Amino acid sequence: MLTSPYSILVMGTSGSGKSLIGDMLAKRLGVRFIDADDHHSPANVAKMSNLIPLTDDDRADWLATLSGFYQQARDNNQDLVIGCSALKKRYRDQLRLGAPELKIIYLHGDYDLLLERIKGRQGHFFKGDSMLNSQLRDLEIPVDEGAIRLDIGLSAEQLVEHALLSLRANQDASPPP
Repeated sequence: MLTSPYSILVMGTSGSGKSLIGDMLAKRLGVRFIDADDHHSPANVAKMSNLIPLTDDDRADWLATLSGFYQQARDNNQDLVIGCSALKKRYRDQLRLGAPELKIIYLHGDYDLLLERIKGRQGHFFKGDSMLNSQLRDLEIPVDEGAIRLDIGLSAEQLVEHALLSLRANQDASPPP
């Protein structure tokens, strides 16, 4: 098992499976899962629904809220998994304000698979290839942050199993400052 309390971020672009994998991982660990999409402001949801990419300013309060969830969990000695795009390093750094020991699982996949998944969604505010292209332009791959990189071509069960094995193997390893 992992040493508690721990904070896990499941990150990637839209269509990568953050919500599904984050929820499955949290259930396997017996901990709380938060889907970051549920905490966007109505204004941000409206922008994304109209295919308008969010700015860093649009994301500021959202990221502060998510960082606060990590801090609250740590203060209460609770474990927490959040599924959040966290595309830029500075976004992940803001999340680390609430969870300095943040463990990152980065879900990556090729453009065609991501777009196929996005187009197959029902009732989600994030739609279209223009929004995916915007996210891919913004993506700063977490190469120096101790992230566990997983290919979304694997099944959901395989991804969760690989994440658990990697988390357990690296639980004492800290990401570089």
